Amino acid sequence: MTGPLRATTHDSPVRRDDFDITRYLYGTTALFGAATNVILQLSAAPVGYGVVESTVDSGKIMLHPIKRTRTTLTYLVVALLGDETERAAYREAVNRSHRRVRSGPSSPVRYNAFDPRLQLWVAACLYWGARDLYERMHGRMSEADADAFYTHCARFGTTLQMPPALWPPDRKAFDEYWAATLASATLDPPVRAHLLELVDLRMFPRPIQLSCAGFHRWLVAGLLPPDLRARLGMTWTDRDDRRLALLLRAVGAVEERIPQRLRLFPMHILLTDLRLRRQLGLRPV
Repeated sequence: MTGPLRATTHDSPVRRDDFDITRYLYGTTALFGAATNVILQLSAAPVGYGVVESTVDSGKIMLHPIKRTRTTLTYLVVALLGDETERAAYREAVNRSHRRVRSGPSSPVRYNAFDPRLQLWVAACLYWGARDLYERMHGRMSEADADAFYTHCARFGTTLQMPPALWPPDRKAFDEYWAATLASATLDPPVRAHLLELVDLRMFPRPIQLSCAGFHRWLVAGLLPPDLRARLGMTWTDRDDRRLALLLRAVGAVEERIPQRLRLFPMHILLTDLRLRRQLGLRPV
């Protein structure tokens, strides 16, 4: 993926000190949107091949689905809710794995996990997914809060090596970047095969596949942008769209009526686990 993955020359957006990001965070967002977000991220060919060709077995979801899910979710929580020292500690932990993720002589595309342009794309996918699911489940944010939420989500990239100036300066600029970059997305056969295994939950035992894969595939299909859905060979109808909208709004209505600690599950638990591991001198990942 080239062209649209370019840096901006603008300063970082202004942060709002009174903004409470936890008002817009729900544990179900990670549950519902995880696989869809992975597909979006890997639709950038360098990211896709970086995952498919990775030699870091400990980070492969098909081999270690629970561990990989925990470490990924912990990164998201630390990026959004952690303090500077926690973000720095997790950055170093992720960097240890990322140092080995780089293209080789036979790789179809060049990639390096430290490339800030690729980290921008991953961060953009995470923000887009969080915003999309929030709006589907709870309705639109106010303009002021939508701006503050967008600014805060730059942390998805700046917690690693993405400089703040690379994050598009406002939501309009982001939407332009998103549309242009998504239009250049590709799903080469090796990446597509990997993603379909993920969609069909091939990393889990057979009973889980048989009981959950059908619903999971339907959910992923409904949350994907139509072009990527088509490239994965998934079908979707107007009836499916209505059913998904009803489901998400129903879950959202329930979430709005439960205590914050419950609706943030498992975010606080993961952050507490990280803090405990640091106190005990254990590796955060």
